Amino acid sequence: MTIARTICLGFLVLIGIGTLLLWMPLSTSDGSWNDPITALFTATSAVCVTGLIVVDTGTHFSFWGELIIVALIQLGGLGYSTITTFLMILIGRQFDLQQKFAIQESFDRPFLQGSRNLVRSIVAMTLMFELAGAFLLFCFFVSEFPPGESLWLAVFNSISAWNNAGFSLFFDNFVAYQASLPLNLIISVLIIFGGLGYQAIIELYLWSHQRLKGSKEMFVFSLNFRVVVSTTIFLLVFGTLSFFFTEYNNLQTLGQLDFGTRLLAAGFQSVVTRTAGFNSIDIGKMTTAGLFIMMGLMFIGASPSGTGGGIKTTTFRILFNCTRSVLQGKDEVSMYEREVPIPLILKAVGVVFGSVSTLVIVTVLISLSDPGFDLIAILFEVISAFATVGLSTGITASLSAAGKLFIILTMYIGRVGVLLLISALIGEPSPTHIQYPKENLLVG
Repeated sequence: MTIARTICLGFLVLIGIGTLLLWMPLSTSDGSWNDPITALFTATSAVCVTGLIVVDTGTHFSFWGELIIVALIQLGGLGYSTITTFLMILIGRQFDLQQKFAIQESFDRPFLQGSRNLVRSIVAMTLMFELAGAFLLFCFFVSEFPPGESLWLAVFNSISAWNNAGFSLFFDNFVAYQASLPLNLIISVLIIFGGLGYQAIIELYLWSHQRLKGSKEMFVFSLNFRVVVSTTIFLLVFGTLSFFFTEYNNLQTLGQLDFGTRLLAAGFQSVVTRTAGFNSIDIGKMTTAGLFIMMGLMFIGASPSGTGGGIKTTTFRILFNCTRSVLQGKDEVSMYEREVPIPLILKAVGVVFGSVSTLVIVTVLISLSDPGFDLIAILFEVISAFATVGLSTGITASLSAAGKLFIILTMYIGRVGVLLLISALIGEPSPTHIQYPKENLLVG
């Protein structure tokens, strides 16, 4: 039972438990047994913090069903290794070396010391952001809904936003609030910080704490922090401007809005495209250019150790700098005066190749099982599922049973990661000391 198999199996167990609970009559609003495919699809989407739905969450499920969904979102966002380690801390048990390696694998960080404190910090940070978001959302919703309903809406949407899940209890998601600056700002902040990753947030906290204390000691940010923050800011600005101009004259999305609301809606879509899955405009009515830009941003996704999916911002930057190094005639890849190790470059290439291969295979399979849908709509759905985004052009509920199963598998692969899943299937690689002679070949 390798580390990769433990993590993959842990997510399958969560999905299985969630499917059984959502299948029961207590989870549906009319008290009937739920459709098994609907229960499986919803549980997978919640555990994989995706947000794709085949039924309306707010009307199809009862309060208990919604509670189960938000619990699955919370567990899936934290991750299997973090959950089990935190439970072991609560009951006072010591976790072994394998558990420490599982934490290392989950957060892609080469640490073994301080794992217990790290897990505590992650759980505390999650609760702090979610409680703050719930309080602010409650203050916003209480003017429109009764206090009890406002509290539930605030808690549900705060957890969903922080975990980049995209589940909403509103029928039209947040289309009705596209002009609301407070709501857009609260949800966007939760999504951005949830997608930044715990390591980046911890470094930001330590820097802020040092500045507030008035310390004159220079704080040196890690390469991970610099790459994650700079890439995130660039993609947010790029997405906002791209959606603003591509949808500016589209009367079915931004065309009928005033200038300020257009900019606000474009900015919100740029944020949620980074694997959050909320929407304040009708995605199915966007221009083809806008959909292609959105697919590119979804594919990149959030940052490592965050709650989002995609190939990650660091992978994108590594490959971007590889291309720049080739154009400049360099033999090494550097970022912020630091050289990127060759194994890291190989891993980035493997992630992208495995991700693209998965997208191509699933797109072909759904095109065969559901030939009535447009290729762009299918590709958009597959990328959204793989990157655990949750945005859709509106075809999710209309997919055949086979098509839904393909999307379920894609969401699972996107959540655990292509390389981790392959490692779980083939087992640990055998060490070898064989070195082969080098030889050049034509490329490009």
